[in-house]
Amino acid sequence: MSTTFDTEDSISSVASPPSTFDVAWDRGFRGLAYLFGWLTILLVLYIIYRIGGQAVPAIKSHGLGFITSSTWDANQGEFGILPEIWGTLYSSILALIIAGFFGVAIAIFLTQDFLPRKLEVVFKNIVELLAAIPSVVYGLWGIYVVIPTVRPAANWVHDHLEWIPFFKTSLSGPGMLPAALVLSIMILPTVSAVSRDALSSVPHKLKEAAFGLGATRWEAILGVILPSSATGIFGALVLGFGRALGETMALAMLVGNSNQLTVSLFSPANTLAALLANNFPEAGEQEEAVLMYAALILMAITLLVNLLGTAIMQRASKRLSGAAH
Repeated sequence: MSTTFDTEDSISSVASPPSTFDVAWDRGFRGLAYLFGWLTILLVLYIIYRIGGQAVPAIKSHGLGFITSSTWDANQGEFGILPEIWGTLYSSILALIIAGFFGVAIAIFLTQDFLPRKLEVVFKNIVELLAAIPSVVYGLWGIYVVIPTVRPAANWVHDHLEWIPFFKTSLSGPGMLPAALVLSIMILPTVSAVSRDALSSVPHKLKEAAFGLGATRWEAILGVILPSSATGIFGALVLGFGRALGETMALAMLVGNSNQLTVSLFSPANTLAALLANNFPEAGEQEEAVLMYAALILMAITLLVNLLGTAIMQRASKRLSGAAH
């Protein structure tokens, strides 16, 4: 009898209209959410305003030639960041190709019942722990492990395939290849995590329908699940690309900090983030304004990539939710 009364009381409490406290709590929580949302937007705008304000002298004196020039000579007052823009995009694209392949493969491995549930959790945590390793530790690991490991193979490829532009130079130390390899490991958790969410969001009925038509596991994965989650996976790649663009310390330690335009994987290069990290400590007033100009360009590239990634993820969520209904 008491159980019946308890059930009736709980039903009546749920069915009753919200109290004054409930309404106030709901409005207060929504107000705080809106407040912090707008504060985040205002913070980004303030950062852009401060950096842009300090970059105004360099923008006036160098204009768009700053983006298209390849000379960086503080003594002569000549500044150009085209090699740094190229190095930033080149290293990020190389890292994205490597991390994209392994990240999607890991996401498939962890979402398509290849492992028992407990082992899936273990491997998932191991991959996510890669994001907790400091950037400088990745840089040291790249110097003392990655470069000595890949140098013999890289030099062998250079000796035999020197006529290919990608292998035109030898790997004597820091260069684009070790920087891209380490950077790919750094963005791997981002690509893997978002790809896992996209694969897990595919309606289970689609997989069951594929099996019902006689498809094997890999036929269902490649023919049904991956195409259905393609938009979400592409969003994961865009977010990983945005993460790679802003990486600083590991790239500064591994890329070689050479102001040159090259497609060789074994040649030293430079990136915008590495340029800022290496030059700010000793920058004078004129060079500081130029570096702020470079920071503004890097921020613009990163913001555009992240906005694109967010838009793709929203589109993917709407598409998957529509397919579920």
